[in-house]
Order: sequence, then structure tokens, then C-alpha cells
Amino acid sequence: MKPLYTATAVSTGEGRNGHVETTDGLIVTDVRTPKEMGGEGGATNPEQLFAAGYAACFHSALKSVSKKEGADAGESEVVADVSIGDNGQGGFMLAVGLEVTMPKVEREVAEKLVEKAHQVCPYSNATRGNIEVTLTVA
Repeated sequence: MKPLYTATAVSTGEGRNGHVETTDGLIVTDVRTPKEMGGEGGATNPEQLFAAGYAACFHSALKSVSKKEGADAGESEVVADVSIGDNGQGGFMLAVGLEVTMPKVEREVAEKLVEKAHQVCPYSNATRGNIEVTLTVA
């Protein structure tokens, strides 16, 4: 692959209870283990950052395929739910739910556009076969 762009982020401290920032300074934030996982919470966490990235990336892919198909994705929205759980082998795994709203597009057409977006989105391509990703058209 010939990179078009490379993002670089640095984690310091205690991992999930530390600090992350991008080398360009656009993201500078503490991270904390959520209360639901026994942590103190009070700051973002890797799952929230992944959810934000996946939602934005998938939405961009959806807009792109919609434009090519002549569909109006102007008021569309993508919600990404990223869950973390025990993998049964002493580690953890992720699962993603993507919920897409396309109010100006018929449901059947929206479902086809969401499938097409899932084929071109870099996050979807990176996770395919590795974690469960559920697609829903609201």
C-alpha cells in the first residue's frame, strides 16, 4: 500500500490510565478506564476514540457511495457503538454496531448504500473477519 496520509499518536503513562496525543497536537487528552470496567472514568477511553473514528470514516464512505449512486445523504447520521468484552482466553475483544439514519432515502436503497459503504470504509476493511460488525438502518 502506498500511504496517502499517516496519523501518529503517542500514548504515555499507564496505558488506559494515561495520556494520548497526536504528533500534530490536534488531539491532546487523558484517557481513563471507564467505571464499568472498574476504573475511575472521568476521561475518554480507547473505545470512545475508536467509535468516533469509525463513525466519521463510515459516514464519509456512506456520503461517497451515496453521491455516486445519486442518493441524497445530506441529513444522514452514523452512530457507532463499540463494545469491549472478555474473549474467553484471558484477553479482550471488541464488537461494533453501526446505526445509519438516512431520512431522505428509501429504506431498501439505504440498506444497499450502507452495504456498499461497508465495502469501501477503511475501518470496515480493517476489522472485517476480526471483530463482529453489525449494520443497522434506522
